[in-house]
Parts: sequence; structure tokens; C-alpha cells
Amino acid sequence: MTITIRAGGPGDAPLILSLLDSAVEWLVSRGRTRQWGTEPWSRSEKAVAMVRKYATEGTPYFAEVDGVPAATLTLTDGPGGYLAPADEPERYVHLLATDRRFKGLGAGSALLAHAAEETRRAGVDLLRVDCYAGDDGKLVGYYERNGFDRTESFTVGEDAWPGQLLARRVLRG
Repeated sequence: MTITIRAGGPGDAPLILSLLDSAVEWLVSRGRTRQWGTEPWSRSEKAVAMVRKYATEGTPYFAEVDGVPAATLTLTDGPGGYLAPADEPERYVHLLATDRRFKGLGAGSALLAHAAEETRRAGVDLLRVDCYAGDDGKLVGYYERNGFDRTESFTVGEDAWPGQLLARRVLRG
């Protein structure tokens, strides 16, 4: 098995959406519906618009396992509108999703390592990400195992969606 990382662009929005749909299907099958809802993202105009926006304003990356897209994330210069930007230059991870057929192969971790390297290459020290912090907290733990530290908890929307902001310094030892 070989994992390769490739950069994408706005034309990859349908691929990003298919990977997100796969993740939603897996989450729903496990009764974990608060993270990303119960419906495929590709059926939501709001979600499709958000994916297109990030893919246009940032750079999508894909981890491919033996040439098959297995995971994605998009790297931008700042968070979505529900969080304040940092008071220094930063890169921000959005929409990390793995096709569950590739669970446990390290595709997501390879993408996060690549995001850290791209951030370092740009001469930027701060890489941030936010994630769902509900249920058993395993997603927060995943980011911590990939070199991120918790910085602040937050909630979004009327249903008080629980989130966790995490950060990683990439230029310092």
C-alpha cells in the first residue's frame, strides 16, 4: 500500500463532497448524527456552496491509497465565519474526511502531516483546526495524536453544536 498526496482545485469539489458523503454515511451507521448531520452533504445547497468556497479560496489536498482517493482536507488562510482568525498568520484545516473503506491506513494522518509541511514551507508557524467535540471526544483525541493541542472550546448555532479549536506550531522545535 502506498499513500500519495496530491493538490487539487475548485474542480475537485464533487470528489470532496463524495468523501464527505462517505463519512456522513459511516457516522450515521454508528448513531453519531450530531457531527455532520444525517443527510449527504452533496444534497445540501449550503454544504455544496461551502465546499466550493473552500476549494476556491484554499487548496484541497487528497491522500490516495494505491491511486484511489481515500481522504481529503482543504488548507486555507483562516477559519470559517464562526471563529475569529488568529492574531498572526495562520493556515487552517477544513473538511478533513476519510472514505471509511480506508479507515486505519493513515490517510488522514498523512494529510495532516502534509498540511503541517505546507504551512512550514510558507513560513507560517500556526496551523489550526476545529472539530466536533461531542460524543466520546475521540475526534479531538485524533487531532491531539497528530500533534495538535486544545486551545478553546466553543458552541455554534441554535443547537449548541460542541466544537474544539486546536493548534499546532510547525516552525518551533
